[in-house]
Amino acid sequence: MVRIRLTKVGRRNTPHWRVGVFDRRTRRDGEAIEYLGYYNQHAEKEADKLMIDKERVLYWLSKGACPTDTIAALLKKSGIVK
Repeated sequence: MVRIRLTKVGRRNTPHWRVGVFDRRTRRDGEAIEYLGYYNQHAEKEADKLMIDKERVLYWLSKGACPTDTIAALLKKSGIVK
């Protein structure tokens, strides 16, 4: 099963997250099938917090990829998925 989830990058106390497509058995910081964008919770502007390739997300969702709860909330908040 393929999942769309976050992987942590950045330094201690200033985390940044990359949005990627992973096999469900892969560890959190493991190798991704494809990276779709990033999420920076510390960005000043709301528009800069989530940068994601909408077309690729919709492609992976059509192929049966399951987003994690966090990613599903971010996609819903950004208007990509209803």
